[in-house]
Amino acid sequence: MSEPGLLGRYAVRRRIGSGAFATVWLAFDDQLESPVAVKVLAENWSGDDHVRRRFLAEGRLLRKVESPHVVTVYDAGELDDGRPYLVMTYADQGTLADRLELDAMSAAQALEVVRQVGLGLQTLHDRAVLHRDVKPANVLFRTVDGRVRAMVADLGLGKAMDVSSRLTLIAGTPSYVAPEQALGEPLDARADQYSLAALTYLLLTGRPPYAHASLVAASTPGPLPPLSTDERTFPAAVDAVVSRGLAVDREERYPDVTAYVEALADALGDVAAEVPQEPWLPLDPDLTQPGARPSLFPDDEQPVLRPGAEPASAPVQRRPGRRMLLAALTGLVAVGAGVGAGYVVARVAPADDSWAEVSDQSGSLSVSVPPDWDRAATGDGWRPLTEDRDYPALSVGTSASWTSDSAGEGAFLGILGGASLPEQVPQHPECGTPRDPVTDSTDDGAAVTVLYPDCPGGVTVERVVQVADNRLLWVQVRSRDTATANRVLDSVQAHGFR
Repeated sequence: MSEPGLLGRYAVRRRIGSGAFATVWLAFDDQLESPVAVKVLAENWSGDDHVRRRFLAEGRLLRKVESPHVVTVYDAGELDDGRPYLVMTYADQGTLADRLELDAMSAAQALEVVRQVGLGLQTLHDRAVLHRDVKPANVLFRTVDGRVRAMVADLGLGKAMDVSSRLTLIAGTPSYVAPEQALGEPLDARADQYSLAALTYLLLTGRPPYAHASLVAASTPGPLPPLSTDERTFPAAVDAVVSRGLAVDREERYPDVTAYVEALADALGDVAAEVPQEPWLPLDPDLTQPGARPSLFPDDEQPVLRPGAEPASAPVQRRPGRRMLLAALTGLVAVGAGVGAGYVVARVAPADDSWAEVSDQSGSLSVSVPPDWDRAATGDGWRPLTEDRDYPALSVGTSASWTSDSAGEGAFLGILGGASLPEQVPQHPECGTPRDPVTDSTDDGAAVTVLYPDCPGGVTVERVVQVADNRLLWVQVRSRDTATANRVLDSVQAHGFR
C-alpha cells in the first residue's frame, strides 16, 4: 500500500515492515508526543471476518498483558476502508536479528537477552498464552531511561491462523520450532521453552542449533552439536542446560521458562554475574533512522550491504563478531554541519548551468546535483570500523538531515574496501518492491544497481561500483523522480583509483 498521511490520529513517518497479513508503520502520536508503531491489516484480508476477529483478538490479548518485556497495545481503530489497526510500542532499537547482523554478543549479553525474553514469555504463559514463534526477528529492543530493553512481539495473526481449522499450515520457524509443534501436535508452554533454548544456542555460539530447511526436518532433529568450539568454550553444565531445553521429548525439558533461565544463569556461573561497565546492550541510533544512509557489513567472503546510519562524529566501536558479520561502517568521520565542511562547488556547463558539480575534499569523488541539493555538503571522508584509515566520502543534499527527512533529496558517495561486488545492496523497507538488480559496467568499472520505487518523497537508487581491485564505490541517491536520480548517478566520478 502507498504511504498514508494519517492512520487514525497518528501521523505516519515511514513503513517499518510488511508481511502476508499486516503492514507496520512508524507513526507519531501528536497528543502524547511519542512515536508509536501502527499495525494495519493487509488489504487482501480486509473482507475476511475470521481474520479480522483474530487480528483484534491479538490486540485485546496484548492489551491485557502487563509486562515490560511484552509489546504493549495502546489503542485500536478502523480506517476509512474498514481495515482495523493496532497502535503498539515502537521498538526504536530494532530487532535481535538486526543486532546479530551488526555483531556477536558476549555470554553475559546473551544471558541478559534470554532472561528478559524469558520474563516476557513467562508472563504470557501465566495467562495461558503461547507465543509459538520465538526467534530473533520477534525479539524487539526499545530505549527505556537511556538503556535498552528486550520485548517479545508478534503473537498472533499468522500463528493463530496457522493453528486454526481453516488452514493446514503449522506455525513456527524451522530452526527454532519444537518437534511437537512441527508435527502439529497440541502444545503447551514447553514449546516456547524449546524455542528459547534454540535462541540461547544461537546467542552463545553465533549459529542456530539446527539448520532445518523445513518443518518436516524440524520434527525429527538429529543429535545436538556441542556449544563449545575452538573459538569459545563453555562449562559442561551450560551444555547440559541448553540440551535439556532442546530435548525432543518435552517431558524431559524444564517445568517452565523461569526454571530454564535460572538453570542457565547458574550454569554460566561467573559469566552470569559479570556486570559490564557500559549498559548491557549499547544504544544503536543507526537502527532508528527512517531512510537513513545504509551501513556496510562485509563478511569473510564478500561484502554485503545493509541499511544503516546517519552521519556521526565518530564511528561506534563494536566487538568483532564470530561467525557473524564483522562490523558496520557507520557514517562519516568528523562531519561538519551545513555547507562548507570541506567540499568544493563548481558550476558545470553546457548540460545545465543550474546544476552544480560537488567534490569531496580530496578530489577523489565528484557528482553533479540539481539546484538546492548543495545546501548541505560534507566531504571530509569516513572510516570503516574494521580499518584504521579514512576513505574518501561525500554527502550532499537539500538539508543536513536529507537522509532521515522523508522529503529530503541528496546523494552519498563513499569509498570502501572490497575485492568483489556485494551479493546484496542496502534494503529500504520504507519503499515499494525493488526492481531487479542491474549488473553492468560504468566508466569506473563493473557495477550493480537497484532502484527502489514508491519511497517516501520519491525513489531511492543504490549502486556499488568496483573502482579498483580492492576498492568499491558506494552510491545512494534519493530524489523525487527516477530521471533526476539517473542523471545524478551518471555524473558520479571516482578519480585516481585505477
